[in-house]
Amino acid sequence: MERSEIDLIQRLTPKHDELRHLWHRHQAFEKDLTRLDSLRYPTEAERREIGRLKRLKLRGKERMQSILDSHKNV
Repeated sequence: MERSEIDLIQRLTPKHDELRHLWHRHQAFEKDLTRLDSLRYPTEAERREIGRLKRLKLRGKERMQSILDSHKNV
């Protein structure tokens, strides 16, 4: 995410509940992915979890981007 987007998120989260929720989930997914990606030999279950987290993170990021775009156009 670009710095300008992060700044906008930080300005909007106090008054936008959905964006705040998505941002916290995004950060949690990033933390979990960092931990799982550091595994040298992940199990099949861990590889599935990595894929699941990446999909959820992407879905959330797309929704955040939609919210940010609507505020940029205002």
